[in-house]
Amino acid sequence: MLEKAKSAYLLWYQYYQTIPKLHRFSLGLKIDKLFVEVIEGIITANFLGPKEKQSYVRFSVRKLDMLKIFLMILWETKSLDNKKYIALSEKLNEIGRNLGGWYGKLQKENSLGVREK
Repeated sequence: MLEKAKSAYLLWYQYYQTIPKLHRFSLGLKIDKLFVEVIEGIITANFLGPKEKQSYVRFSVRKLDMLKIFLMILWETKSLDNKKYIALSEKLNEIGRNLGGWYGKLQKENSLGVREK
């Protein structure tokens, strides 16, 4: 999943260079920061035990959802064309499905661990 997030960021970075200055240094920077936070959350979760992972995965899901909304605003203001928006959205949706599955698995594992005690 980290590789997918990194790939999505690299695509975003290419597009970021072409965003009109009006949005590049406001909404564009916000989106860039959210991308970095999602990647940081995934990296951190990879190094933790199941109980600690859950909060970082949830953090990454929340940041990814915010990223999608700000990206949609960028597209709606015509600062990002349809082709670029679709390409990024497809990657982000896949990351979202992966994060959601990971979070569900962790919830299940953690709740089973609590019952066994």
